[in-house]
Amino acid sequence: MRNLWSALFIIVVITSCNTNEKTKTESESKITEVTNDTVTDTTKKNYVSIDNDEALVATALMAAPKSSRANCKVIGYNMAGEFVTFREGTNEFIVLTDNPKKSGFNAACYHKSLEPFMARGRELKAEGKTGVEIFDIREEEVKSGKLSMGEPGATLHIYYGTSNRYDPETSLVEDAIYRYVVYLPFATSETTGLPEAPVASNHPWIMNPGTHRAHIMISPVNNLDKK
Repeated sequence: MRNLWSALFIIVVITSCNTNEKTKTESESKITEVTNDTVTDTTKKNYVSIDNDEALVATALMAAPKSSRANCKVIGYNMAGEFVTFREGTNEFIVLTDNPKKSGFNAACYHKSLEPFMARGRELKAEGKTGVEIFDIREEEVKSGKLSMGEPGATLHIYYGTSNRYDPETSLVEDAIYRYVVYLPFATSETTGLPEAPVASNHPWIMNPGTHRAHIMISPVNNLDKK
């Protein structure tokens, strides 16, 4: 009887060891699969520097809605540091390329009715005015009627990030994200019902309330394909 119990004990131990070894092997296999998938996803991305005018235009157009990119007007600084019109457009959008002389990436797309406001800001900045001075000057000019803020509800789309590399196949910039604002001059929390700070991730809120630059801010989202 003692020999029988000993034999049964040995069988149980061996079976347990085999089961544990099988589980360990399956787990290691799954880890390997996940690791391989991660490596594969990484190697699919072919990021290179944005180092020519064609790349500047291609990446800047990612700031525009996908259906409108083909017909946007594109302006901005070229690789030589000159502010130029890269191409004329036929729709309601103007795209502003990233400034290659600055670190990181920042491209924008805005409704054409905002061009006087945007152009005035670039002009004042070129004169050496600070951000506060530009704000105050445009505030006074909008209130006096000298400067137009465009159509109420005009939008500004921004595509930005810390990297200046992109994938030539997709024109997506490395780790760049997207946000947009809706301009409502002199709007407030009371007139819109929006909070003056986001209450949750990606929740709309109103920035610069009560001023010429009041706008609905949409916090950054990461999936550009959902635009």
